[in-house]
Amino acid sequence: MSKPGVHRVRNLLIIGTVFVCVVLAAVLGGVLGSRAAKNNTSNTSSNGSSSGGSGGSNGGSNGGSNQPSIAGVPGRFAVATDTWGHPIYPTATGTAQYTAPTIDPADALVTWPPDPFQPSNPSPTQVRTDRPRLIAPAYKWEALPGLIAKDAYLAGWNATIFGNASAYAAGPLTNYSIDGCLSCSGVLDVARQVKVKVKSWAYAYRMTNDSTWLDRTWEELVNAAGNNSANYFGVQGNNWNDVHFLDLAEFTAAFAIAYDWMYDGWSDTQRTAIMWSIIDLGLSYGIAAYTNGDNGNSWWNAVNGNWNCVCNSGLTMGALAILGDDPTGSATQMLGYTVDNAKANCAQAPSSDGTWSETANYWYFGTMAFSEMTSSLMTATGSDQGMFDANPSFNLTGLYHMYVTGMTSLFNYGDCGPNKYSTNANGMMLFGEHYNAPRYMLFQRDQFDAAEPWSMFWYDPAVSGAWWDDLPLDHYFDDPKNTWASMRSSWTDNNGLYIAMKAGNLTDHQTHGDLDSGDFVLDAMMQRWAGELGSGDYDALDYFSSEGQDSYRWSYYRKGTEGQNTVLLNDQNQNVLASPTGNFGSSGTVQPAATEFTLPSDSTAFFTADLTSTYNGTSLLRGIRMLNTRRQVLLQDDINTQEPFIWRMHTNATVTINSATSVTLALGGETMSVELLNAASGVQFSTMQPVRFDTDMPLPSGAVDQPNPGVTVLTIQLPAGQYSLQVLFNPEWPGMQASDFVTPPSVSVSQWSLTSHN
Repeated sequence: MSKPGVHRVRNLLIIGTVFVCVVLAAVLGGVLGSRAAKNNTSNTSSNGSSSGGSGGSNGGSNGGSNQPSIAGVPGRFAVATDTWGHPIYPTATGTAQYTAPTIDPADALVTWPPDPFQPSNPSPTQVRTDRPRLIAPAYKWEALPGLIAKDAYLAGWNATIFGNASAYAAGPLTNYSIDGCLSCSGVLDVARQVKVKVKSWAYAYRMTNDSTWLDRTWEELVNAAGNNSANYFGVQGNNWNDVHFLDLAEFTAAFAIAYDWMYDGWSDTQRTAIMWSIIDLGLSYGIAAYTNGDNGNSWWNAVNGNWNCVCNSGLTMGALAILGDDPTGSATQMLGYTVDNAKANCAQAPSSDGTWSETANYWYFGTMAFSEMTSSLMTATGSDQGMFDANPSFNLTGLYHMYVTGMTSLFNYGDCGPNKYSTNANGMMLFGEHYNAPRYMLFQRDQFDAAEPWSMFWYDPAVSGAWWDDLPLDHYFDDPKNTWASMRSSWTDNNGLYIAMKAGNLTDHQTHGDLDSGDFVLDAMMQRWAGELGSGDYDALDYFSSEGQDSYRWSYYRKGTEGQNTVLLNDQNQNVLASPTGNFGSSGTVQPAATEFTLPSDSTAFFTADLTSTYNGTSLLRGIRMLNTRRQVLLQDDINTQEPFIWRMHTNATVTINSATSVTLALGGETMSVELLNAASGVQFSTMQPVRFDTDMPLPSGAVDQPNPGVTVLTIQLPAGQYSLQVLFNPEWPGMQASDFVTPPSVSVSQWSLTSHN
């Protein structure tokens, strides 16, 4: 059959709205903002993203309730899902279920039995004798129906998984759609689709023993192995595309799940065919990546981000699935490489404060792969083989995920990445169990991406309590590589206030960062007022060329300094070698168990950054803080410069300039006033379009920049001089009068303290 023409997949970023795909009343993830943004050609958003992953759904966003949904069984905490996909909690000030987070099997209605497989000397190549081996051993399958009958979360997720499995089965075979070119974004979306389908069908098969699921899975596997003569599926012998190794890894993981979870259902011929696909199309290329120094597709085994995690995880799952059946020794050889390499690289992706090495969105892909690999090792070999403890800071990355999630979306700085069909945040449940951090598990179980097969086995129904109980509203992430701060008014009121600002290093982020020191986002009243543009076109010329100062990457508007919510000095990009420093203060306000609570009158937080090195010696101190019991925000820049500069903020709001020092923003039926305080003569607001300047470094020959429709840049343009720009954001909260707002005193950023603006 002749090869069809290239079909380019374009996943659009939605402007100020949420686009939701519905499958049998289940809300699917990964459809907007930084969870789906890639190669955007027509729509952009500075509003940001959904913070959820895309591996599953929440079991019906209207089905959650804090009322019992099974006779005598406590119900789900969240009562619905908001526009952004976040859980909505009851407004009652207290409930018996809202207690301190804990995992207590002795006090639980139901919990998992112990694993009977307890080897005395666990080895990566010595596996349990029963099937399945990967993630969900037989003893858990046997216990699962009883747990579903007594746990509202498991019951809801189970229903959603079956609904999705039916919807996937009714659809066509997965098409081999090449995204740009095989070495560009390859067929990663294709691999992810196959993986999420196989997971759902394998789950449905084991729960029902219905061979219909086995037959549908076999059709998909034959197609994905390139053995369907009626449907083109890649280059024969390299169908899984090792030139973009993520694709190969995800395909390998999909086939491993099918092989292992459906092991007893396959005929000998089918099982053998699946095994050889794993060896020939997956492991053989993995071994070459580790043993052939001239292999240009093996760079991922020396980096500490999502590529290392995904590639090692897929290869590990494939090897563990066929270990003992493999006549070639490939599985044993593969495990000799992946486990140690992942510990040295993948596990090192979180920095000392838990921040993921790339971006908040790549956290999903990286931690999901880490979790799949680690869980597979635990269940197959009886040990995590040192994965969890390879990085003493890995336990903090769950905290990073919670604080980087705002009221609308992630603090989605840098690249967001392509659709992550196979990805969600359910690794939080695995982290919660291993690190004895029940709030991680409790946080994730209410998220819309929780309902998929992994959560059924990583969730422990012995967990209880309110994840937000006694959790500080603010957190400072102080590793110099990533320095940033997160501040909010509530953990459970999605209409509240959220701000985050960063000032870390601009390099060593796997070429996924922006030139964005001082960048910030602002959420209030369920709108993102200051937002991010997200990824550019991953297939654009030289988009990933380097992080060097003269890299073509920075010629694209969304990646250079002009595309960020920060200061642009003399129309030039920031210094990529800068080492900005930060300072943080917080009143230490924690939220009690109640979903509604009254903030103390002195509750506040601030973050300041010295960006002088970022601007090659030009003195610039930037600070952001919450005022008036976390109802207003002050952003201040103290600058002394011999060059002109522009203060810039990207917004989806309709901007009305009332005067030189007063602006009104309107978005989603809400209003925000923005005021310039203590403005010197000539200081005034203006607006610009989100486009490159004529004086910018040229794009690569033949390249085009992406448009950013629906986005306005609020600006303050000034000549050389010494200034203190104090910009006050006043959300027009329901019921709040003009007299309720405060005008803060003028205090230099260097003198900010918790009480400096009282």
